[in-house]
Amino acid sequence: MQLRLNVEIDAPYAGKVDEALLRRVIERALAAEGVQGPVEITLVVTDDEEVRHLNAHYRGIDQTTDVLSFPLEAPGGPTFVTPPGQPRHLGDVVISFPRAAEQAAEYGHSLRRELAYLAVHGTLHLLGYEHEEVEAEREAMRRKEEAALAEVPRTPDEG
Repeated sequence: MQLRLNVEIDAPYAGKVDEALLRRVIERALAAEGVQGPVEITLVVTDDEEVRHLNAHYRGIDQTTDVLSFPLEAPGGPTFVTPPGQPRHLGDVVISFPRAAEQAAEYGHSLRRELAYLAVHGTLHLLGYEHEEVEAEREAMRRKEEAALAEVPRTPDEG
């Protein structure tokens, strides 16, 4: 599986995001799902204001959140044809850096781990996974997230 990961990090967070780690955990999640490449994902790390704006505009929810996913494929297959020789674009994942930092402190693990978790969580949403209404789906998604994060230390002093 070949991943083209386009990473856009807002200036205040530049140097605070381990892009190589995010690539590894996303690749691991895609491989575990049997995704055949080449594929492309855009990953944006931004602030609460931008996430709130996107959430209000696209989901009708006027509040910030930790991660948003914008899949470009409908369940069951692509909604548009990719030009020959180009990777299949799965969609965009947008992470709120301030929310990730807050959640890392709240959960007692590193910011690196929280950013990696949110990247994998968003990627699984691009693949059609949901967790809002059915407990079994939430549990399955959590197992997949933890498998992709196996290499990332749990505690702040480890990474």
